[in-house]
Amino acid sequence: MSERFKALVVDKKNDRFSVSIETLSLHDLPESDVLIKVRYSSVNYKDSLASIPDGKIVSSYPFIPGVDLAGTVVSSKDRRFRKGDRVIATGFGIGVSHFGGYSEYARIPADWLVPLPDGLTLAEAMIFGTAGFTAALSIQKLEDSGLTPADGKVLVTGATGGVGSLAVAMLAKSGYQIVASTGKETERDYLHRLGAKEVISRQDVCPGKMRKLDKQLWAAAVDPVGGNTLAAVLSKTSYGGAVAVSGLTGGTDVPTTVYPFILRGVSLLGIDSVYCPMDLRKKIWQRMASDLNPGKVLASLRKEIGLQDLPGTLPLLLKGRSRGRMIVRL
Repeated sequence: MSERFKALVVDKKNDRFSVSIETLSLHDLPESDVLIKVRYSSVNYKDSLASIPDGKIVSSYPFIPGVDLAGTVVSSKDRRFRKGDRVIATGFGIGVSHFGGYSEYARIPADWLVPLPDGLTLAEAMIFGTAGFTAALSIQKLEDSGLTPADGKVLVTGATGGVGSLAVAMLAKSGYQIVASTGKETERDYLHRLGAKEVISRQDVCPGKMRKLDKQLWAAAVDPVGGNTLAAVLSKTSYGGAVAVSGLTGGTDVPTTVYPFILRGVSLLGIDSVYCPMDLRKKIWQRMASDLNPGKVLASLRKEIGLQDLPGTLPLLLKGRSRGRMIVRL
């Protein structure tokens, strides 16, 4: 095993910020339970924020971003994992406070690792990644609240993004009638191919003037947007429905009232994919490998790049110029 390897490193010294591919040694990695040969990572919004000086994701430098990784165990101090095991790591401090997946090798605590489920390849696991895990966790929480395909339409906001695209594909696989919302008028065909029955504009969900309670349009919603969009979604959710919120690209303030909750019994479900307990985490990954796996549609979402492509690719998410899922081959 070579002790020298390549990784994407972000660094900040005084007013100088850099993003570069560097050659490191295993001694540069933090000490932890399991050493992994990383095969794939993926590109997420947090990773793009980590690649800019004021992204407020990375607190100490130099640092290796990448909130997702999938690979093969090289060595382990923990009995639960042995050399050759294939594993997935997402969430916790990875790519935020702990060196992440944009590296040919990574050391990760055993408590953060999920064995790769049967039926998934390492590449497929990263097409899902944090985005897919978040979408699947949203679906699980909605179904735990009582949602079934017979209840009616399910809205997905931000539908061309990672969470949104995978939510549309997974909900379609499960037989739901999906309404996909997007600000990109050119992506209607793409969303229909994923399984959306209807495609509506961002303005259809969130017009200029919002009502405290609006016409009841959908039984539930997956919302990775937040902000005004979430307030509008809540006002249009049917009696007894639920909304799973997982993001804040539309802002952190939600200008709503208590009316959807006390007059229609609407539930707001918070989705935390970072510190999700391990028993539930494993359950969700098993579902993603089986009943929530959209098969060929999943493969169609795959765009693959190499480590050397990351510096030019990461800014695209911040500019809204991406769709689906981009995985990184290490």
